[in-house]
Amino acid sequence: MSLKKRLLGTAVILCAAAAVAVIGFSGRTISQEKEETIFAKKEDTIYFWYTDEALTDYLHSAAVAYNKEHEVRVIPVLSSGLEYLENINKSSIQAENVPDLYIISNDSLEKAYLAGLASPIDEGKWEAIKEGYPDAARLAVTYKGEVIGYPFYFETSALLYNKTYLEDFAKAQIEAEADAALGEETMAEIQASEPKETDQEAAGVSLDEGDMPDITDGNTGEETVVDAATQEKIDERIKTILPATIDDILNFANEYDAPEQVEAVFKWDVTDIFYNYFFAGNYMIVGGESGDSTANMNIYNQDAIDCLKVYQDLNQFFSIDTKEISYKDIIDDFIAGKIVYTVATTDVVAKLEEARENGTFAYDYSIAPVPDINKNLLTRSLSVTSCVVVNGYSDKQDIASDFAKFLTCEYTDTLYARTGKVASRYDVDYGNINLQEFVNEYEISVPMPKMIETSNFWVELEIAFAQIWDGADVNDRLRELSEKIMTQVTGEPYTETAIEEAEEESEQIEYLDENALRQEAQESGESTGNTGD
Repeated sequence: MSLKKRLLGTAVILCAAAAVAVIGFSGRTISQEKEETIFAKKEDTIYFWYTDEALTDYLHSAAVAYNKEHEVRVIPVLSSGLEYLENINKSSIQAENVPDLYIISNDSLEKAYLAGLASPIDEGKWEAIKEGYPDAARLAVTYKGEVIGYPFYFETSALLYNKTYLEDFAKAQIEAEADAALGEETMAEIQASEPKETDQEAAGVSLDEGDMPDITDGNTGEETVVDAATQEKIDERIKTILPATIDDILNFANEYDAPEQVEAVFKWDVTDIFYNYFFAGNYMIVGGESGDSTANMNIYNQDAIDCLKVYQDLNQFFSIDTKEISYKDIIDDFIAGKIVYTVATTDVVAKLEEARENGTFAYDYSIAPVPDINKNLLTRSLSVTSCVVVNGYSDKQDIASDFAKFLTCEYTDTLYARTGKVASRYDVDYGNINLQEFVNEYEISVPMPKMIETSNFWVELEIAFAQIWDGADVNDRLRELSEKIMTQVTGEPYTETAIEEAEEESEQIEYLDENALRQEAQESGESTGNTGD
């Protein structure tokens, strides 16, 4: 799912509540009224709004479980994602059944807080549970020093790779090393068995062909190869093959003798900022750690320029056409075995498992951290955290807060199995190590900023990335982006001081067409008689 679709459900709220006070909104549905009759009237009732239909069964199950322990009616209310916050605001002012709590993405927390729709969590309650969350989750729900939401589930991107291809590559390396070692050992034996000059050559005696040592008998090397190619050794070798940097991917592409069906070593959706942001994510500062400070902005800097130059150079190597690419196409190609490495979000695990079950995916796969640019330039993925917020207009905030804690801290074991959402908390057993790898990536990710002034930053950044990929001057384009965003933040025209870059004299990577490299490797194998056996 693209970043645009992730953010589409959140409307810009009118902070002045009086602007919507003239419109009535009941907030009640027939299904709600029927559900209310099931419970005894003596119980407290709270209303819980959400927009994702995939959560429906899960939330109703959580409501029943909570009711059994606390005798509180929790009534989930599925609402349209369009004008979601505005409708919450209307219901909070006018409707009989005020939304006591609701789910919202962390980038909208400032809007909710300024409209009085987000109540800070009691400091003592937060202290008791905060260690159960990664830093990214804690920062995502923090606004101006206060925690105003319970982290629920997240989305981020990580490196997805075809493990079968890497296992085959690792085996080939181990076998080649074993063959080389055997060859050296055999040569050493030959040299050791040669008669000394003083014994025969000095006496003028020559060796007949039949007197030469037989190097074809004895150890053929097969047993050595089998011993070396144990799964444990293969797994250890894969760890050394996995790319820590973009440079490592390029080196792998140069060395890899790809199977015929492989069309790309590394291919990802360059049109969606969610899969691109990691290239410059460690150096673009938008609101500081918590994404809530307009005083902490640094979009245009030398490190970001250097990162995006490498990003642009990759187009010369991988040749990805922005007009013919999409995340869905990328994952379909990965399932078909056409791609070795790509960048994916958490939804890919369920897709691959389903494809494996129906027989359309014939490989093993794994998740790894997104690679750094090189040893000096680091990367960080972008993340969005969906959180549960207690409405400031609710007259049952304590009860609502208690249910929010129950839902996000205690009732998470089946969250992924029933909804496909990965919990923001630690220590959830998913039964799939790849989901834990996404949690590891989330832990060090950059939370989506909350500032209203930068709400269009992602659309503008996506446009800038696309233009840079297609050849726009990195320095100029990044400066233009920063000036536009900073003008919005400061409220007056803003001009960046241009960064003068020195002439690059360091050795550059020679970017070659990936298909040409593969063809060259195949032709080389044919000319030497190498069949790969």
